[in-house]
Amino acid sequence: MYSLRVSHRLLITMFVAQSLFSAAQISIITLHSIAAGILGGSDAAAGLPTTMVTFAHSIMAYFMGIIMGNYGRRIGLCMAYALGFAGAVLGLISVLHGIFPLLLISSACMGMARAGTQMSRFVVGEIFPIDKRAQMIGRIVFAGTIGAIFGPALVEPSSQLARFLSLELVTGPPLMQAPLAQLLLPSGGIAQELTTGPWVVALFLSGVSFLITFVLLRPEPAIVARQYSEPHIEDSKRGDSHSLSELLRLPNVQLAILSMVICQSVMSTLMTITPWHMHLADHSNAMVSLVIGAHVLGMFGLSPLTGYLIDRYGRVTMMVIAAIVLIASTIISPLSTQLPYLVSGLFLLGLGWNFGYVAGSSMLADALSGAERTRVAGFNDMLVAFCAGLGTLSSGVLFGLGGFVFVSAGGGVLALLLLALIRRLTLRQLAMKPA
Repeated sequence: MYSLRVSHRLLITMFVAQSLFSAAQISIITLHSIAAGILGGSDAAAGLPTTMVTFAHSIMAYFMGIIMGNYGRRIGLCMAYALGFAGAVLGLISVLHGIFPLLLISSACMGMARAGTQMSRFVVGEIFPIDKRAQMIGRIVFAGTIGAIFGPALVEPSSQLARFLSLELVTGPPLMQAPLAQLLLPSGGIAQELTTGPWVVALFLSGVSFLITFVLLRPEPAIVARQYSEPHIEDSKRGDSHSLSELLRLPNVQLAILSMVICQSVMSTLMTITPWHMHLADHSNAMVSLVIGAHVLGMFGLSPLTGYLIDRYGRVTMMVIAAIVLIASTIISPLSTQLPYLVSGLFLLGLGWNFGYVAGSSMLADALSGAERTRVAGFNDMLVAFCAGLGTLSSGVLFGLGGFVFVSAGGGVLALLLLALIRRLTLRQLAMKPA
């Protein structure tokens, strides 16, 4: 038997590694579209790295779950950070030599790395007893706040470092002349100079995350988790012999996955189009940053409190609250283009996502154990990432059809659907219990 002190030490290890990698990845994302626009030679190329990240994440998530189930959580997480390191190296080379296809391969590596690192929440959940599980998952989700704060802040110092080391592309075509490009590129004018700073920092931080995980994530979390394994709520048999299709027929598994998928889809769709909506309403970049900052605060800032509320009042209760908060967000956000409406609406959007995402993660961790848990968790993350990609792609289409009101209405319909599914699957769960 391992004490809770061991579980807390493993949590701290994963939190530090996840925070460092999150900051590294977000610092790259800050310049991704600009780098792609310069190296790809067109505006259409600017969005390709983000698309590569999203769909590589989706494809790799399922396989990462299998790897963690068969070879251990530490090996899976180390592989994820190694992929992040490789992505940073390839990105550095692509920018130094102006190779656009290599930048896309780098983005794919970063997406695959994200697929592994986001499995940390399930790893954390399984090494704690069920009455503390959501709180601990909330804490690891909070690591995203570290990245959101320090990732963009690393761009300028890393750019200065790259300039000092002469690690800059200075022959890029003058394609990106937008104010954002002028702000982020060290040249300060027409985009003829592209810094490799974020990739240099990501290389270092990914390497540190790998070493922290490889050296300190001991004992193997899967071994610690065995003492907290719960029998399937719907099935008294233990073991890892069930097929994926059998596991996906369990009501609790279905509800957990649907909660995460729907909350992620609503959040991605509205959040993606909000900056463009504000731009058309003549808001400054500073105001856009304020609104997105409020959204990120809602997504990650209250995660420890979210975990406590979920453990205190139950997974299903917080899923219902998540749906209600998302509906409130879709009502408030399009009411006006004035800043208070947008700040409050986007904050609630992030908070609703947080409630549904952490509650769904906790319920999925409760419902399964062993290799079954990681296998289904990988499938879940694959589905969540795929739906997020569809959400980002569809947001522009919906906006073109009916503006921000139309986008918000679509999100509201999805949130209402979540409420209906919660009721249906909860009643089905009760009906399956023996008298």
